[in-house]
Amino acid sequence: MPLRLSPLDRAHRALGARMVTFGGWEMPLSYPSGTLVEHRTCRQGAVAFDVSHLGTIRVSGPGSFDRLQEALTNDLDRVRPGRAQYSHLLDSDGSVLDDLIVWWVHDDEFHVMPNASNTGRVSAVLGGEDVTGARAVIAVQGPEARRWLADLSIDAASVGRFRLKRFEWEGTACVAAGTGYTGEDGVECAVPARVAESFWEALLDVGILPAGLGARDTLRLEAALPLHGHELGPGITPLQADLAWVVAWDKGPFRGREALEAERRHGVARRLGGLEVEGRQPPRAGYPVLAAGQTLGQVTSGNFSPTLGRGIALAFLPPHMRVGSQVEIDARGQTMPARVVERPFVTAG
Repeated sequence: MPLRLSPLDRAHRALGARMVTFGGWEMPLSYPSGTLVEHRTCRQGAVAFDVSHLGTIRVSGPGSFDRLQEALTNDLDRVRPGRAQYSHLLDSDGSVLDDLIVWWVHDDEFHVMPNASNTGRVSAVLGGEDVTGARAVIAVQGPEARRWLADLSIDAASVGRFRLKRFEWEGTACVAAGTGYTGEDGVECAVPARVAESFWEALLDVGILPAGLGARDTLRLEAALPLHGHELGPGITPLQADLAWVVAWDKGPFRGREALEAERRHGVARRLGGLEVEGRQPPRAGYPVLAAGQTLGQVTSGNFSPTLGRGIALAFLPPHMRVGSQVEIDARGQTMPARVVERPFVTAG
């Protein structure tokens, strides 16, 4: 199957982006500025990510609310039209088929935004219309993001956290959401494909730096945000990923509830934790975590933290492990001393 391209593909290549394959798409990993500069600019100023590889499934019409409420773990009754909500879609064994954001656009219209590689699986369960190719999604993130975005649209810049607001660009209807994946404040803008390139160029013209998937990954890791295929996925439940808050036990049935309730009764065998190493060497996914020569678990995501100047990692560990516990990471035969730390590793700003 050919790789999918973002509506901004031409703009990325004109900027000299290094392109990589991700989730069936060809997307920018970094620009000539480099991942470290892009990461630090997001922490101190503002960057723009093209996240058009994320899916958009429009679920609308009579019964759309009930369909989502019976499929997803979170409770849509906690929000209302004009809001966004993080939720999970589970398999029958309670593991996470996908983690996604629901944009409740109108009374009976929802835009469900799954991970790129899972759009087809989510659509097969929820139904709806896959409108991914009709728009671009641009995430403007960082402490200065709203100030600079306001030069293009006051409406987009003023959207509240996990809220939605309509705005116009070149006379075309767009939607802004107060969401993101960096740990910083910011806005995600869904812009029809035909005006996406001009909106992207306008963002760069006001001084916002383009950033790629490399910085997006180091930023989300510092914020201890999960990545499907690493901290979530087959065999991994929300309870193991320490995301019990996304499960609304007080609502009715949802897909995978029975298996999840059984795990809740018996207790999890492992739980996600944060690790910080003593040096700059980055731990990598799959590295075993040891204590007293015994394997405790394994790293799910690891990298060098540009903000902290040392290696950090997320790992599944025994549920009794406490913050401050000393462990070792086996980096292919080389031992890396580490300790269990609080998450997130870095807070906003």
